[in-house]
Amino acid sequence: MVGVRRLLSFSDALALLGCDPPAVAMLDRARGGALNFATGGVGDGLVRIADARGSVLALGRGAVRGLGRCLGRAEGRAERPELLQAAHTVIVVLAWFQALEELHLPVRLADLQLTRREQLALASASHAAERGAAFARLLAATDAPCPAPHRPFEAVTGELRRWYEGLSGRFLDFAEGLHVWVSQTETAREEARRAIRAELPGEAVRHYESLYAQLAQAAPEFGYWTTQIEHRATRAEVRRSLRGVTELLADLARTGRPPMDVAASLARSSEAAPSRPVLDASSGPEGIRVPMLGEMYLDPDFRVREVAGAGGPATESWWEEAPLRHDLTGYLAGALTYAGAAGAPLLVLGQPGAGKSVLTRVLASRLPSAGFLPVRVPLRDVRAEDDLQDQIEQAVRTATGERASWPELVRSAGGAVPVLLFDGFDELLQTTGVHHSDFLIRVARLQQREAEQGRPIRALVTSRIAVADRARYPEGLVALRLEPFRPEQIRHWLVLWNEANADRFAARGLRPLDWVAVERHQALAAQPLLLTMLALYDAADNALLRDSDSPLDEAELYEELLTSFARREIDKTVPAAAQDEEARARAERELQRLSLVAFALHNRRRQWVSAAELDEDLAALMGRASAQASGFRTPLGAAEVALARFFFVQRAQSVRDGRVLATYEFLHATFGEYLVVRLSLHVLTSLLAPRPSLSMAESSIDDDLAYTLLSYAPLSSRQMLRFAGSMVRRIRPDERSRLAALLIAVLQQHGKRTHEPHSAYRPSRFPASPGLRTSARHGIYGANLVLVILLLKGRVSSGELFPTWSDHASAWHRHVLLWRSAFDEEQWTDFGLSTGHAWNETGRELGISLREGAVNPPEPLDMNWLYRNPEGNDGRGWSRSYWDEIQHKMDVSGGTNDGVVRHAMDPVFAWLGPAVTTFLTSPGGPATSLAHDVLKLLLGAGELPPGEEEAVRTRVLRALDHVSPEVRTRVRRLLAQRQCLSPGTGP
Repeated sequence: MVGVRRLLSFSDALALLGCDPPAVAMLDRARGGALNFATGGVGDGLVRIADARGSVLALGRGAVRGLGRCLGRAEGRAERPELLQAAHTVIVVLAWFQALEELHLPVRLADLQLTRREQLALASASHAAERGAAFARLLAATDAPCPAPHRPFEAVTGELRRWYEGLSGRFLDFAEGLHVWVSQTETAREEARRAIRAELPGEAVRHYESLYAQLAQAAPEFGYWTTQIEHRATRAEVRRSLRGVTELLADLARTGRPPMDVAASLARSSEAAPSRPVLDASSGPEGIRVPMLGEMYLDPDFRVREVAGAGGPATESWWEEAPLRHDLTGYLAGALTYAGAAGAPLLVLGQPGAGKSVLTRVLASRLPSAGFLPVRVPLRDVRAEDDLQDQIEQAVRTATGERASWPELVRSAGGAVPVLLFDGFDELLQTTGVHHSDFLIRVARLQQREAEQGRPIRALVTSRIAVADRARYPEGLVALRLEPFRPEQIRHWLVLWNEANADRFAARGLRPLDWVAVERHQALAAQPLLLTMLALYDAADNALLRDSDSPLDEAELYEELLTSFARREIDKTVPAAAQDEEARARAERELQRLSLVAFALHNRRRQWVSAAELDEDLAALMGRASAQASGFRTPLGAAEVALARFFFVQRAQSVRDGRVLATYEFLHATFGEYLVVRLSLHVLTSLLAPRPSLSMAESSIDDDLAYTLLSYAPLSSRQMLRFAGSMVRRIRPDERSRLAALLIAVLQQHGKRTHEPHSAYRPSRFPASPGLRTSARHGIYGANLVLVILLLKGRVSSGELFPTWSDHASAWHRHVLLWRSAFDEEQWTDFGLSTGHAWNETGRELGISLREGAVNPPEPLDMNWLYRNPEGNDGRGWSRSYWDEIQHKMDVSGGTNDGVVRHAMDPVFAWLGPAVTTFLTSPGGPATSLAHDVLKLLLGAGELPPGEEEAVRTRVLRALDHVSPEVRTRVRRLLAQRQCLSPGTGP
């Protein structure tokens, strides 16, 4: 199995560390054939604790003192990790024996020996034999917890204490079977039990910590494998460019040979990365200086956790158990020297723009070439169908221009440890589907093979979090998630940016970009690449610093950002004479292309879309137009060129069968959400344009494009509604009223739609998944129309939405049922509306608005309204006999919400069923059901306002005349138990 750690016995560990073989053999004899005990046999010698203790202490202490010399004699990259593991095995056993030596026991350790007679007794009683063998078994194979860079040291020592408790318990079991133990008084035995069980494990941990510190002096790796490095730094410290990695690993590389041939060329290529710009300078305004990677890269915060058990790194809740850490350099130094890392890769996850690829480039540049051989493999640039070794060799050739086989490369590196940096695993998944879901397992198998060949390697794989659930994980894999910048890091980044461009800012009369301007956009600034976008945007004319007293709202900021970048790209290609008018038109076309990409993502309910899917979408919506077509009717080839210019659109790619497979996504999901809302309002507003008609009759509204785009997914996410609300407020009031009236007409018209425009447009979440039903598309489109109407008007009545229906509330109910059937649970939860019940001159009415803030309890429901009685009806009550049908229909619906309510109400239906549909009136108040009032008295009588409890009790007493004697008795008994009603009260 990949990633399984080899278990070393104490004797094996001593032998690896160069201890005297005869002395080690004597220790084995003192343990009296422990391996035979572990297999149920009986050793020929005597198990003498005193002799074993003396040998353990002498040999173990000598091994710890001599570790430095032993490591100095080590040859080859495979030997050092094995020696470190052996040293750890030694101190685990040594710590327990040192604690045992200091323990005050009523018997001398020298007397704890297993005589021949006792051996025969143990052999004749299998249970006793196993108790004796258990202690020997632990000494034969020390499977104690080991430190790891992804685990807090406190967690390791906590587990080790439990391990010591098990060892001490087995030792006690062994001792209690010996004659010398039985000969002690009960008081002495009890005191010894307490000392062994309660004191010995804790003291062993204390000795272990002391011995571990000694090992860290001889071998710095032991320091890297704990999080104690973090304790020497403050949280506010901002570290740059992973410089600590070089410092921490320098000592390990000091005795190594410098790389030769291809390895030397590869090292030079890696070391050049910090001198390259963070971004292509052409991305920014003319004259702007985009700083070098080595100047601007800030070490991000992170969380790290081993992937095991339920859940996985694709979910936010899974990461809640991992503490936030700030010591990335210390962690990486530990991960690259940790023996367990030779069996499985480190998976680095992050959002788009979090700096995953940049991390691999900076890390490769910081690893000392005499000790490590970094090989960066951009998976987007190698052939996806090739095996890992071929992909590595392709990457080496791209970086150096030289051909070399993998074994030749490793040999040319001398004793350096190869570090494979596979960048863009998500690009393989996105472009090739499940074909590469086993990629991480294949990397682990490569590591296993290389370890068997005596050339162990370390591997790191980067990926977006969004696709992490599509991967299969090897045993022992550790996942690391890059966290957004905290304010201190953003401030530090701004200082570096302003220093790099101080001369240009002064020459142009611009102010430096400060925290005050950026703080309002912290959600964007927390991602390194998006922070760079904000800085480039501001560098043109201090756009973020303008009008600081009335800052741009979020939607305005996104419009300015996107438009400015589009204009900047257009200005590079449009002649100066035609720049103003034509550049504006072309910039708008660029944004419309981007909006169609956004819709491709939104309607598939995922964060990426393949180039093939985008091609199909554009062909279905716009046809195969020529390059000179207007609007966003541009062929995909031109769209691809445009998209590639925008660095806030991430283009993932891989190569398979000689073809480039590509996908697109936005660096931040909110860019796509903004563009979806932008185009939605643009398409809907365009419906106000005059429509030619051949007759005087009212013509139908051509909403085909709106229906096509808005019938696959609701616009109800909170971020989309915030964007839409901001954009709607910029529409003139009279135009808002006209548009709302028009959309209400469209809402009525679309229910009779029988044709399907743009029938080839079929976005689906997965290629093999069926498309949405026509009824579901009708429901989603209607829901989106209502959302926009509410944004335009603020609040509407059901009569305004459905003027042709005789019962407006029923019309609302039927439409909501259609929407609910079209949504999944997540969409239905996001669909946040509020309703209010009222009457007007024609009957009952509903007021509808968008929900603001957290969910609040709805207003109390008046049964008069529900059963179409006049407002304030205080006549006789009424009842219906179909209470059991209500329960039945809730069951038939099969929905989660109905099921939860039905489950809670089942006892009410079972014992008070008729009370559910027995209704009571009250003068000047709402009508209620008997079940409602009974529950109110049972659950909340003590919290009702003054006088209400008496009013509810009076209604209940009146209603008891209208139910069966059986229900009447149950109600009276329930209320009497709660002292809400005297047993003798009422009929």
